[in-house]
Amino acid sequence: MPDPTSEQQADTSREGIDPDVPPSGAGCVECLEAGGWWVHLRRCAQCGHIGCCDTSPSQHATAHHRETGHPVITSFEPGEDWFWDFPSGQGFLGPRLADPQSHPVDQPVPGPAGAVPADWRDHLH
Repeated sequence: MPDPTSEQQADTSREGIDPDVPPSGAGCVECLEAGGWWVHLRRCAQCGHIGCCDTSPSQHATAHHRETGHPVITSFEPGEDWFWDFPSGQGFLGPRLADPQSHPVDQPVPGPAGAVPADWRDHLH
């Protein structure tokens, strides 16, 4: 996903963003329930659902968008602050959301610890 440039202003009025909703946890909700794993994590900017990225085997963040219609995700990776608008297919800078801003820094990527197969690269999209 394209990173917006630092010169862009944060879009604080976009529909589908609730800055007061905390994330649903420290990992992909569905992967944790099913014993799966992810490459990177994404956060729904409307409800806080944490899902795995489209490179991950299960692509739960995009599935969440399709199931709910929630239009915006943001990275849940340390040091990343981009947002993605599904309907427009564009990245942008958004407002600061409720903490935490990312999964724990000591959480491995891919993760979670102990669930990632040795041949994980063979399962990427």
